[in-house]
Parts: sequence; C-alpha cells; structure tokens
Amino acid sequence: MAFNLADIYESLADAFPDRLAVVSGDVRLTYGQLDARATRLANHWASQGIGEGDHVGLYLYNGNEYLEAMLAAWKLRARTINVNYRYVAHELAYIVDNAELSGLLYEPDLAEHVDALDMPNVRLRMVRGADYERALSEASAVRDFPERSEDDLFILYTGGTTGMPRGVVWRHVDLFFAALQGGQPGGEPFQTSEEMAPLLAEWGDGIHIHSAAPMIHGSSQLASWIAMMNGGLACLVPGRSYDPAASLAVCAAEQVHTLNLVGDAMALPLVDLLREQADAFDLSCLNVISSAGAILSGHVREALEELIPTAMVLNNFGASETGHQGSAFYEDGKPIWIMDERHTVVLDDDLQPVAPGSGVIGKLARFGHIPLGYYKDPVKTAETFFERDGVRYVIPGDMATVAEDGSVLFLGRGSVCINSGGEKVFAEEVEEALKHHPDVFDAVVVGVPDPRWGARVEALVMARQGHAPDTDDVVAFVRTRIAGYKVPRRVWWVDDLNRQPSGKPDYRWAKAHALSLGGAA
Repeated sequence: MAFNLADIYESLADAFPDRLAVVSGDVRLTYGQLDARATRLANHWASQGIGEGDHVGLYLYNGNEYLEAMLAAWKLRARTINVNYRYVAHELAYIVDNAELSGLLYEPDLAEHVDALDMPNVRLRMVRGADYERALSEASAVRDFPERSEDDLFILYTGGTTGMPRGVVWRHVDLFFAALQGGQPGGEPFQTSEEMAPLLAEWGDGIHIHSAAPMIHGSSQLASWIAMMNGGLACLVPGRSYDPAASLAVCAAEQVHTLNLVGDAMALPLVDLLREQADAFDLSCLNVISSAGAILSGHVREALEELIPTAMVLNNFGASETGHQGSAFYEDGKPIWIMDERHTVVLDDDLQPVAPGSGVIGKLARFGHIPLGYYKDPVKTAETFFERDGVRYVIPGDMATVAEDGSVLFLGRGSVCINSGGEKVFAEEVEEALKHHPDVFDAVVVGVPDPRWGARVEALVMARQGHAPDTDDVVAFVRTRIAGYKVPRRVWWVDDLNRQPSGKPDYRWAKAHALSLGGAA
C-alpha cells in the first residue's frame, strides 16, 4: 500500500472502526462510519459520471460533509477544490472555469450564486442537506474503486499574494509528508504505509484537534486530516460563522489537545470571552494553541498564555506551496524559531544558500516533498519552483536570514499582500473592482494595521474629473464584485496617487498617506 490518502484512511477505518473520528455539532462519526458515508458519496458521484481526474468544488461551510467529500474524491482518484463561500457570482465563475469543475457541492443558501452561472461542464450539482442525505442512503456502501497511487493529485486553491486564486498541485505522498506530519506521533516518519494502522491501533486514542478556521482554508483542512492520519479526533463547529463560545465549548467537551486559530481576529474574542467567563470552560486539556495564516500579536499571545496556562502558544508558518515549515514559541517575549531544517534553506538573490551570521536577508525555500506546481499556470510555476543540481525547490515569498549558529530566523512575507484576519487580499483585485465604478478614475489599495484583524483594507481613490462620487455607493458597488472581506473598510478621496514613473503604484507612499489621513485604529 503506497502513501495514498484514501488507502491510508481505509486501513485505519478497518483497524479501529469504532474509534471516534469526527465531531461536528451533534454529528459524531467513528472511523468506520465516516468511511461508509464517504464510500456511499463516492459511489453516488461515480453514478453521476465523476471519476479519475475530475474536480469537484466544495462551496461549503464547516461541517462533517466537507471531510466526507474530500475522502470520497480521494476514493475515486478525483480532487476536491476549495471554494470560498464568501465569493459572489463573479468570483465563483472564475473558480469554476479555472479549476475546470466537473461537479459542485454547495450550501442551500448559496444556490442563488450557483444558479446565476452558466456551467455547461458541471455535470454534478449537489446541495448539502436533505438531497445529500438521500443520495447517501440510496448509494452502495461497498468499496469497489480503481487501484490508487501515491501519485494521485490533491489541489488546494490559495488566494496567494499576487494574482487571482490559483491551485497548488500536490501528489498525495508529498502532501502526506510535507503537510500531514507524515510520521508516528512524536516520532520518525513512517517508512511504509502498512505499518501505520497497527501502530496507531496500539497507541490508542490519538490527538484531538479543533480548527476554528473555515475549512475553505488549507490550514483547517490539513489540521483536521492531521488528527485523523494520527488516529485522533477532528472537531469542527458547523456553520458559516466563527463562534468563539462554541469553539471553547467543543474544546472542553471533547478534551481537545490542539486548538488552531488564524491570528488576532480569532484569538481576541476568545480572550475577551475567557476574561468575562473565567470558570465557564475547563480547558486544562489544551496543550497547544497555534495560529497559522496570520501572526498572533504579543499582547494577545501573552493573554492566552495567562488565561490557559496549560497551553503552549505557537505562531506557525508555511504556505499552500510548502506545507508546514516551522513554528515560533516564546521565552521572555522573544521568539524561538523551530524550523524543519532537513527540508528548509534560505537562498539569496543568486539562489545560493545564505551564509550563517552574514546578515543577508534571503528567501525561504523548501525542497524534498513539494508540490508539482500551479494548476494551468506554467508562468507562475516557473517563477516559484526551480531545480538545481537535480533538486527541486519552491520559494513562496517568505523572507528569512540565518543566525551564526545556523538557525533560521523567519522575517515574514515580502510581497505585496494584505493579510486581514487570516484572509489574503490581493490589492490589485480590489483596485480593479473600484476602478470599474463609473465615477472612479484611479485607486490604490493598502493594508493598515488593525488591533483585531492584523490589517484592514483601505483605499486611496481618485474621482473622475467632474464627478462627485458617493462613498457608500462606491462601496456597495464594489461589494457586488468581490467578497466582503476584500471590500475597503475606509475610502479616502485624494487628488493624486503619486504613482511611480513606471506607472506602478507606490504602495509604501500609499500606506504612509493612509496612515496620515486616518491612523491605525
């Protein structure tokens, strides 16, 4: 048995079918039950013409159906495509086309966006709820699928830091080792997939993980599968919106060991709630609180450490293109970076390793188990992935340097990107939406520091000569073209945007000017 994700899960379900695998609100599924539901779903999809190589979009909120659909696709050698449920029809159309969807599983209240699109190639349309459950009840629970391979593909769409969302293409084996821990709990990587089930059965109940972030994000998907690939429990709070009280409640009720958040936007409401209701939740089970996709600020991290003293608070970093690359824990307020230096290197502008102690700031690169590239984007693949001396590397854009002792010091993302509450917002996409308004002549979008969201989106906008735009009208117009989290929270009307001679926006000037006009909240 190769390192194929469906094969691995089926072996675990056979080894301990009665062990609890998923909790999602009132739904509690054992390993055997999750496997049976995913098998029924896969057989239903197969009857609708979905098979090897097909792409099924998941336009869903959090819930057990998300995990069932991922597993069902793997069983068929198909691939799920994460679709942000905040997307409106314009953005949804891009994903349907770019990802070449053959199927779409979606929420009932998102049907208006689906119905608005012309999707002749989408032969499977399935609504979560009664229709979904009826299809499962009528489908076979017999595993009768083609032989699979560790070279089967997994695609994760990321908003990225430049350009429209693009799909990162992983082989199952590479994703398993780079992003799903790929090893014994606390031990060395597995040498063969056959040894997993017996060992995890012997270990007993594994790690319990609750990811509070939406499953549309890779970090939340991967955290849930890390739990199950280690024989543990994946805990979800079903629904569209983040509910801090529900997250704390599930942590207490299910004895969660690891809580995954996305930056201050999720952590601050937890801190406020715990200060108001200090004795409402028994969180002594928590060993780790981690943030991925956005950094926890120092005062927020310290508050979590004070309120949940059993938990180590970590800032994790990585990318859709790398998987997990490292973590930072803190002593006396100073970060101590833990890097996977077996697969990580810092390269200078000439793509040569940065010398320890040189002070040179380079780009963080990963080698070994990395993606194949971007789906249908050879230009961006060539920019991000390269080969040297027979070794392939990926450079997603994070900056770092190397200390004298050889340890890697992570410095952050160097490209133009606004990270607001863990959501990556591409400035040019927002600018384009603004400039479609008939009263707008030009626009530059920046991220301004925000104590809760990390950064908030603001826009410097020039009106067309002779026009007097209404700000509320412009914002309402933009909201019809892009998801709500991308819409500027403030719009500043200016006479000039101080573009560079090349015509490119001067983002450094724009951010400073936005701060001078309104300041950080």
